Amino acid sequence: MTQKDEPLENKVVLITGSTDGLGMHVAQKLASKGATLLLHGRKETKGKKVIEELKQQTGNDNIEYYNADLSSLEQVRQLAGSVKKSHDSLDILINNAGIGDGSDKYKREVSKDGYELRFAVNYLSHFLLTHLLVPELKMAAPSRIVNVSSIGQQAIDFDNIMLEKGYDGLRAYMQSKLAQVMFTFDLAEKLKGSGVTVNCLHPSTLMNTNMVFESASFPSTMSRIEDGVESVMYLAISPALDEVSGEYFDRMEKARANAQAYDKNARDRLWQLSEELTGLN
Repeated sequence: MTQKDEPLENKVVLITGSTDGLGMHVAQKLASKGATLLLHGRKETKGKKVIEELKQQTGNDNIEYYNADLSSLEQVRQLAGSVKKSHDSLDILINNAGIGDGSDKYKREVSKDGYELRFAVNYLSHFLLTHLLVPELKMAAPSRIVNVSSIGQQAIDFDNIMLEKGYDGLRAYMQSKLAQVMFTFDLAEKLKGSGVTVNCLHPSTLMNTNMVFESASFPSTMSRIEDGVESVMYLAISPALDEVSGEYFDRMEKARANAQAYDKNARDRLWQLSEELTGLN
């Protein structure tokens, strides 16, 4: 894997949710190091504007934009197809896109496929996208998958996974973030020996992003986007993690996730359900 302070020429990096907030700042950092950046967003006009800004800021013209609404699994499939059509290999996949608890945390929303919205966007979309891009990641090995999770995690109630009873936006968000961690642990095991590593992280607490500003649960920020960028960059390119896979990090330190993440029966149950909901099986 590329050394931390070396340029990233010839490395192809896809970042979901990279036209705003943490994802956009990570994209800027990677573009400044020479990576070929594949940006993703759900508003094409905004995406094209961000590309032009990043090109001007970094002098890197190897920046592409891919439009997809991750609340639609069909659009997730189209996103993967577009990436595959343009690139035979993928060095780094950063699953960053996500939505918080919302401005009205008691208003339950559903995805285009009828699933609880936060579970669909934060977790299911990335479960599907990652699986579809595994061949390209293997082609580029050694390569990395980074799942941007959160320290805010809550055990999944498999009898109420779509939260049709007792909905709470913060609970929905925390459940989806734990699902990402559980997915990370299992996928790392399945990709063992392939040259593809999979890790997840809590980037930083309550950064100054729109997700936090729009949250009904938190009155103020506690850290800066730059702190989160440093954490994501560490997982994405640090040579110290060349052989590390299947770990959860609190910023740049290995940490312990919610207890359910270490329950193999719960992980197996989530994996099977995720295959069914995304149509992968």
